[in-house]
Amino acid sequence: MPHLRYRDMIARLTDGERLATPPQPGERGGTFSSYDRRSRYDAATNQYLEWDANNDGTGFIRQDDDGAIVVFECDGPGVIWRVWSAFADMGHIQIFIDHAPEPVVDLPFRDFFERHPANLNPLGILNLPQLTPTLSRGRNRFIPIPFNAHCKVRFLPGWGLYYHFTYTLFGADTTVDSYTGLLDSADWIALAHADRTLALRGTQLPRYPDSQVTRQQVTIPAGATVDATVLTGMQAIDGLHVQFDPYDTQYESTLRQLHLHMYWDGASQASVDAPVTHFFGSHGMHYHRTLLLGMTTGYGYSHWYMPFSRGARITLTNHGDHAVTVRVVVSHRPISNGDVLLRFCAYGHGDQWQEHLAGSGREIDWPILLTSGPGRYCGMHLHVVNQWHTPAEAPTSWWNGVWDQKNIDWWWGEGDEKFFVDSERFPSTFGTGSEDYVGYAWAAEPPFPMFESAYASQPFLPIDANGATSVNRLHVCDDVPFAHSFAGYIEKYKPNTWNTMNQCHYHATVFWYGHITD
Repeated sequence: MPHLRYRDMIARLTDGERLATPPQPGERGGTFSSYDRRSRYDAATNQYLEWDANNDGTGFIRQDDDGAIVVFECDGPGVIWRVWSAFADMGHIQIFIDHAPEPVVDLPFRDFFERHPANLNPLGILNLPQLTPTLSRGRNRFIPIPFNAHCKVRFLPGWGLYYHFTYTLFGADTTVDSYTGLLDSADWIALAHADRTLALRGTQLPRYPDSQVTRQQVTIPAGATVDATVLTGMQAIDGLHVQFDPYDTQYESTLRQLHLHMYWDGASQASVDAPVTHFFGSHGMHYHRTLLLGMTTGYGYSHWYMPFSRGARITLTNHGDHAVTVRVVVSHRPISNGDVLLRFCAYGHGDQWQEHLAGSGREIDWPILLTSGPGRYCGMHLHVVNQWHTPAEAPTSWWNGVWDQKNIDWWWGEGDEKFFVDSERFPSTFGTGSEDYVGYAWAAEPPFPMFESAYASQPFLPIDANGATSVNRLHVCDDVPFAHSFAGYIEKYKPNTWNTMNQCHYHATVFWYGHITD
């Protein structure tokens, strides 16, 4: 019977290699959120009703006799990885572990993102900025809360608005160190190391004692495809850098013309098929750093773990009208378990899958990923082109107005993420808005900053939000495992053309691990 210590949970915060392991029987993940409960599935008619309901700030499971609401409840063994809120106020959060009558956490919800109930220091103030980032008004907390038998979370009146609790449930044979609210010194040191690792993300290639580094300068003629790297044997790539001249003014447009393919074990179909800059989480040269992908001065980086059994081939295609020269750097090392690991996949796409929802009541759902077989969903880069003509009517306040006083309803977001795992009829993840999924909040109200963190980033958007926006959300500790199918969507409220002359287009590059057949 496997046992997961608290330090094992902490290790998952930075462990990208684990994502290539096939899900264990009974392993699954999901999110409890405040989504609008008017959205429901009618099994009798096989229809989805009020699927676009958008009063997403106050939903809950049930209300207890004392007026508190239950917002998370499930049987273990499992762990809560991420807690997010758009507005955490002073009403208390209470967390009950393994049916205990008293909560192990009983704090104002706002303090939950800033304090720890243990006497870490005289004020109990958390000092783990990478694990508790505030991203453009959104509060995030990535400190594991494991439970063996059961976990229940309640909010007392005055708690605030909007919440997510993202969790993993393990197989029935697994046991964990249930959360007590008290951590020993070794646990705190492990959290500090994880926070430091996340702070140093993207600064160098991963290196191990048996690592090898392959470097190759590649010139890709206009309209051509060339091999950038070819590897043989049973190995794993754990770092890919594409280096360029950051001072060449042509590279901003040039890089956007490059397309990346990766093939594992002689397959004729690419497992990675995406625009180069989107693969690195940006549209063009917009610098940002997450744990597993980013773009910084002089190079884009991917630190996804990419195992293979017999060989790997990486190609670059130039869709531009002049030759491009880049330097490709790959860190790789021999492994012995390549035959049992999942393969890394990435796919960049637009509206290809949209039509399959016609007549279902789910037309608002924009497909992110539809795939079958065992695997793990690990996140996406979303490139949004949302452009509008400035209205003749003057706004009531700066920018385009606020709340219901806008002179144009320009906001592209609000779309809830919905993940259907293993053919479930109602999604085990049902979010509250596109920006909430990424980890920020209230994005329809200015100002509109760029930001970065270990698991989420917004590398670019115009200062007035009129134009192209890039956002990233990665699932490292909180990946979504599936045994035989995954169907992931995000709502798209605006059509491609809106108000007759404005446009809103989505392009996603989605990341997952799966079973490859050719």
